[in-house]
Amino acid sequence: MQPAKVRRDRVQTLTDLPNVGPACAADLRLLGFDSPQQLAGKDAYTLYRRLCDITQVRQDPCVLDTLLSITDFIDGNPPRTWWQYTAERKRRWPSL
Repeated sequence: MQPAKVRRDRVQTLTDLPNVGPACAADLRLLGFDSPQQLAGKDAYTLYRRLCDITQVRQDPCVLDTLLSITDFIDGNPPRTWWQYTAERKRRWPSL
């Protein structure tokens, strides 16, 4: 969902999360998540590495940016676009 349209009080399904559409929701289900609340306290970098291991494909770095946006939101911060996390990802994981 577009971050500007996200209302925290209405987040019930994975696609209610900022930046999550059907494909990203499918990736989250591959990781074992069925609801947004299950993502609380999870580390986006760990989730990214697990997704790469499960799919046996190096996922696009934008997937990590999206995971950063999701985990940041679910932990209480305002919804932001995934590309607002690109600089953070590049700082923390420059080789990706």
